[in-house]
Amino acid sequence: MNHVNLIGKITSQPEVYQSKSGKRTARFNLSTEESYLDTKGNVKKRNYQHTITAWGIWVNLLEEKIEKGTSLAVEGRLISRFYIDKDGSKKKSTEVEINDLIIL
Repeated sequence: MNHVNLIGKITSQPEVYQSKSGKRTARFNLSTEESYLDTKGNVKKRNYQHTITAWGIWVNLLEEKIEKGTSLAVEGRLISRFYIDKDGSKKKSTEVEINDLIIL
């Protein structure tokens, strides 16, 4: 099973890209927060940044309704891809691909 649920705030304005074939993709960063107890029993918070990718109808929604600071619930799956950076090094990127989202 490959299933991810996140609730957080958008920390970057969604960027929309169009492939040569005309397929549109949107990408943005979502910040989530986790609370935990340290060894002394104090509540601590930790922030995580997630790269979110959207296709199809989600791209239009992101362009029209979403901006930096918007709170979202995102449901999706993890996607890992490999690419060659500008220095010729092989890199790995892991993103969450949206299946559903709710504006909070």
